[in-house]
Amino acid sequence: MIPTPPPLPPSAEALRATLQQSLAPHLLEVIDESAAHAGHAGANAHGYGSHFRVRIAAARFDGLSRVAAHRLVYDALRPFIDAGLHALAIEIRR
Repeated sequence: MIPTPPPLPPSAEALRATLQQSLAPHLLEVIDESAAHAGHAGANAHGYGSHFRVRIAAARFDGLSRVAAHRLVYDALRPFIDAGLHALAIEIRR
């Protein structure tokens, strides 16, 4: 039996598509900052897909606390986090 190779790390495009579909933001930036964390805990050998920054504004956040808005982003990206996304910096814009 040939072993299945491990899945590739997530891409900024994959995170962007998921957030677009889940939260319909009117502002969305997904930045892969993994290269800046090479050699740090959680970094991978690929040099991408481990550390991301998300800047997002969406009507879904109206009336929510910052923590509640962050939870919506984390919930949308849960499959990536479960698959090994190491660090996620979230900037909620109003």
